Amino acid sequence: MGTIILLVVVAAIVLWVIAAYNALVALKNQVVNAWKQIDVQLKRRHDLIPNLVDTVKGYMGFERSTLEAVISARNKAVSAQGVGQTAKAEGELSQALGRLFALTENYPELKSSANVLQLQEELTSTENKIGFARQLYNDVATQYNTRQAQFPTSLVAGLAKASPSELWEIEDAAERAVPRVNLSLDQPGT
Repeated sequence: MGTIILLVVVAAIVLWVIAAYNALVALKNQVVNAWKQIDVQLKRRHDLIPNLVDTVKGYMGFERSTLEAVISARNKAVSAQGVGQTAKAEGELSQALGRLFALTENYPELKSSANVLQLQEELTSTENKIGFARQLYNDVATQYNTRQAQFPTSLVAGLAKASPSELWEIEDAAERAVPRVNLSLDQPGT
């Protein structure tokens, strides 16, 4: 009778270890998948930027430094590795694009260009998708990090080769700033 109880306890422990191991592996794969979803959206963003720069280049010839800053920031973002480096490079790219979009306001022919408007819309849509993908990534990475730190699953974490995933964080103060929106009807130029 004692042997049967011992076998049942050992079997329960083995089944629990297998379940904990599999849960960690599943979460690890979800983190990888979530990162790949960010990567897909970033690739789309990176592909749109040269088209935008080429489109506005003719109109903004003397704004060359802004265009060069966008291309430089894009190139850094494309070559960034890891969550932290990518987040930093993408923040710099967002700032450069923001400066470019602000400058386009000074060019009426750009503001009315169908190509520029379409590219801006596509970039805005892509930015939204990137934001959602970042949120998903951070949610899944947090679940994975929490699961591997919780007892008793932490006992199996080494066996599953689990290590904490880095979260996507905004490091740039300008990106953290709350945008100022003026909804008054008394805007200059109207």
